[in-house]
Amino acid sequence: MVLLGETLPDFSCETSTGSIPSFHKWIGDSWAMLCSHPADFTPVCTTELGRLSQLVPEFEKRNVKVLAVSCNDVASHREWIPDINSYANTDVGYPIIADPTRVLAKALGMIPASGGPVDAKGMAMTVRAVFIIGPDKKLKLSLLYPASTGRNFTEIIRVIDSLQVTATQSLATPCDWMQGEECVILPSVSSEAAEEKFPGFKTVDLPSGKPYIRTTVPAAE
Repeated sequence: MVLLGETLPDFSCETSTGSIPSFHKWIGDSWAMLCSHPADFTPVCTTELGRLSQLVPEFEKRNVKVLAVSCNDVASHREWIPDINSYANTDVGYPIIADPTRVLAKALGMIPASGGPVDAKGMAMTVRAVFIIGPDKKLKLSLLYPASTGRNFTEIIRVIDSLQVTATQSLATPCDWMQGEECVILPSVSSEAAEEKFPGFKTVDLPSGKPYIRTTVPAAE
């Protein structure tokens, strides 16, 4: 299991679009999102991969490469993709990694505890994992959903916006933050440094009198 801030292990794999000899080299100077799917030809996974395909332009605008992994082989993936395309009126072009022996799923902690759903062969089905990896190849975010719950890619894009803003500025994003809205200045930034970095920032008046909520619009990237 990779923890936040750790380097995601490099790996090679076969995908629906060809071989990836090195995941790190494939990422290059981009960000990446890897999402896992329990099995091919399953209803929730089909809806997810269709929606992801529709949203690829949004990820590309953010310099994020997307790929998926499902515990089936390449031939199965390629047979499944026309169903995804038909359901979502799309054209899946991103790689879907083949992981029939669950080597990657085990390495990245995608196998649930005992008692979860199993496939036709009696093997545990993976959870719906989301990993956001930075250009430094370190894990920036992980989300784990049970197999029964489809994920919300709009929320994932929102989180990527937050990660990219806060990666280069001394800021954090408040609850429900959306791109373009005000951020909060980190408590570790002194008032003097805040004035220099974020001239005109606002301080929220609170009953405690403590000036710890300071807001500003992030600088354009």
